[in-house]
Amino acid sequence: MPTVIIDGKQIEVADGTTILNAAREIGGDLVPPAMCYYSSLKGSGGKCRTCLVEVSKGSEKDPRPMPKLMASCQTPVQDGMEIKNKTSERVNVARKGIVEMLLVNHPLDCPVCDQAGECDLQNLSYEHGLAKTRYEFKRREFEKIDIGPYIKLHMTRCILCYRCVQVADQLTDNREHGILKRGDAAEISTFIENSLDNDFIGNVIDVCPVGALTDKTFRFKSRVWYTKPMDANCDCKKCSGKAVLWMIGGEIARVTGRKNVNGEVKDFICNECRFEKKEMKDWTVEGPRKIDSHSVISQSHYTHKVPSHTPLLNKA
Repeated sequence: MPTVIIDGKQIEVADGTTILNAAREIGGDLVPPAMCYYSSLKGSGGKCRTCLVEVSKGSEKDPRPMPKLMASCQTPVQDGMEIKNKTSERVNVARKGIVEMLLVNHPLDCPVCDQAGECDLQNLSYEHGLAKTRYEFKRREFEKIDIGPYIKLHMTRCILCYRCVQVADQLTDNREHGILKRGDAAEISTFIENSLDNDFIGNVIDVCPVGALTDKTFRFKSRVWYTKPMDANCDCKKCSGKAVLWMIGGEIARVTGRKNVNGEVKDFICNECRFEKKEMKDWTVEGPRKIDSHSVISQSHYTHKVPSHTPLLNKA
């Protein structure tokens, strides 16, 4: 089993493990961001370039550094390999450039986007983005198309990560959408404006790292940090029935799959569980969902010690 060092931390991993997954086993801030890689989707990764890392030592047998930054989601580790992520100035400069490219055509929709608060691109731009754009040209525009009663497509927000196409390829019986055209004109669309009606197609909402594909049944209902996420399960013949109920008061505002610490869904849910089961009688609630305390979703979901009033406040 190869032993690798990532940002000064050593770990032993299985043969064939990629740098990204090795970093995920260590956890913490040294894990490279990934906008297109999804461990449960075959063929994902290598498109967004946000996970680039510096390999300062190739291996024990060949200690020469790799001359170019490597995509950590596609590069397998070698015994003795040393990798720099957060500690590399080259990586930080490159990542800022990649984020700037992703934001070139991305509209400032955060105030109205349903993905706000759980958007990977929002987090990435906060850490690596510029305060002002240097782009002075007209942004891409697309004709709006209707892809069905449950899913809303905002093509102007899409970063072409291909996750939704891979979900349709690998989870549904018949893929009805894909990448049309080429270059800067490439877009996610359906052939002759078909609607996405396949069962399990709702999972494109969960895998989308931005707000390009959102839930029409939750559209403009609430900001995600005002909802209360609850783990729940139901008796479903199509899927595992394990989901997260996002509650507003005593009502179910939306239903999603359960994401792990890496933001990935392992147990995909069917359209019936996601869009049609919106009554509490349909579910068995397991308890409150554990949310990372650094996430904006945890707003008002944790108990904090209330400080005692100071004399100045008492006079107010």
